[in-house]
Amino acid sequence: MKAFFHQVFDYNYHSNKQLISTFADLEVVPEKSVELFNHILNAHHIWNARILEQHSEFGVWQEHEPRAWEEIHYDNQRNSFEIITNTDFWEQRIKYEDSEGSHFTRSLQDILFHIINHSTHHRGQILMDLRANGIEPPEQDYIYYKR
Repeated sequence: MKAFFHQVFDYNYHSNKQLISTFADLEVVPEKSVELFNHILNAHHIWNARILEQHSEFGVWQEHEPRAWEEIHYDNQRNSFEIITNTDFWEQRIKYEDSEGSHFTRSLQDILFHIINHSTHHRGQILMDLRANGIEPPEQDYIYYKR
């Protein structure tokens, strides 16, 4: 399980880095893409904070300057890798409060998978937004990453 999560978080890191690079090459990044990418970074940060029983520094839809994206992304990845590396109990129950104040408990395994799935979902929306704005996005499929 540890090796699997290391692999998919490495894929997530690579895919987000590709988008950061793509955005840096554009004169203007489409507004919806900016909003969604900030959300990806924020959600990843929030979930790491919940797992680590820390206070989140970011709101769900908080905006960041593009120049901050790489550092936020790196911190998210580093924290997730530490979580994965330092656990052997994948069914560990994590208690958390969502952004609306409701309380839940989920397994660490489910939360880690959610972070990846959530990021992939919104990256797909970003790719569609880029194409709708006449911009050819980078290849983001997992199988291409594994090649």
